[in-house]
Amino acid sequence: MRRVTTAGSVAAVLLLAAGCSGGDDAASRNGNAVQPAGAGKALSDAYGSGSGSGYGAGGYGGNPGDLSGTGAGSGSGSDPSAGAGKTGAAGRLAVREIAGVGSVVTDSGGAALYRFDKDTPQPPKSSCEGDCAAAWPPVPAEDASASAGIEAGLLGAVTRSDGSKQLTLGGWPVYRYAKDTAPGEAKGEGVGGTWHALAADGKKAVDQKQKGAGHAGMGMGMGGQDMKTGAELSVASNEKLGKILVDGQWRTLYRFDKDSAWPMKFGCLGACLDTWKPAAAIDKTKATGIKPELIGSVKRPDGSEQLTIDCWPVYTFTGDTEPGQTNGHNKQGLWFAVTDTGKKVPPTAG
Repeated sequence: MRRVTTAGSVAAVLLLAAGCSGGDDAASRNGNAVQPAGAGKALSDAYGSGSGSGYGAGGYGGNPGDLSGTGAGSGSGSDPSAGAGKTGAAGRLAVREIAGVGSVVTDSGGAALYRFDKDTPQPPKSSCEGDCAAAWPPVPAEDASASAGIEAGLLGAVTRSDGSKQLTLGGWPVYRYAKDTAPGEAKGEGVGGTWHALAADGKKAVDQKQKGAGHAGMGMGMGGQDMKTGAELSVASNEKLGKILVDGQWRTLYRFDKDSAWPMKFGCLGACLDTWKPAAAIDKTKATGIKPELIGSVKRPDGSEQLTIDCWPVYTFTGDTEPGQTNGHNKQGLWFAVTDTGKKVPPTAG
């Protein structure tokens, strides 16, 4: 009798998940919740052999085994002392336009300067120590001055735990990034969802760019579509990516190539979840612009229910700090925005 019950349970799961058996090419979908076939591969496999490469640009800026999400580490395969990530004086600060990022504050040598979300501006405090400071060298306060476009009054200093004085801009401690090896680079933008290039007022350069561009071409009305009250899933028109899915707060939804639609497996576990947040399951009646049969849910290893689109688990990106941003698209060639038909937006888009 027990054997019959077990077989029946397995059959039930298979029937529920039948609509997900064909991946992107499946002809039909039932949108029902299904149990994952497994909690994912071993961490070393799920994260790309421990590289953290599924988390965004350069992982967390850490070494190959660092999955802490703190930004600590010396940088995979790079010498923290190399390139533009030096520890010298900033000299005369300037504002430079960097493609894909916006108007970024740089030091006198053209190296992009950054802020860390885990720091605080009021009062100024740095949370980046040890290995983190090797990957993200603090900029000394001495000999730093402002040029046109930067208010001198925004410059300040904070005393670090070792007694040294670190430059602050708008209260935020200022850093360079060890992997920026040439003037005008901003490889540190969005790393771990917590590191961002600085704008002239101390805010995030990407946020200023998005505001100036009307949320990256989506406009205040998000592509001419109304932000319907109570909608938990909608379609927005993005100038570069086309029609993409957004959640109830108009945050872009993404899928991960190291997840699996069938059998259901999760590639984003552990520290990955510090950067990529599973989208909560929704009420289908509160979705607009997408076929109901494409909407489903799956139970994660922690017991929570995650939204699935065309059988793929979907996430939001902590690096998207304003409605309509798509900073997570094509991160490390593994994370992609999702179309209104449930497919991933091609990496060439945008």
